[in-house]
Amino acid sequence: MGRIKRGGYVFVRWEGDHDPPHIHIYKDNYFIAKVTLDNFNLIEGNMSSKILDFLITLRMEGKL
Repeated sequence: MGRIKRGGYVFVRWEGDHDPPHIHIYKDNYFIAKVTLDNFNLIEGNMSSKILDFLITLRMEGKL
């Protein structure tokens, strides 16, 4: 399991979770969204442009 905190959001990825590879996003212990890792397509929930910016930054840093 990988867990990263950014801007009040928690990004969680479980190893061996079902396909497609994705990340779960929480804020204040509430589920916000589930997003694929390959092109950040929304699977479930709602995603703001701020979350997308965090995802892009995390990928550039090599953390996703």
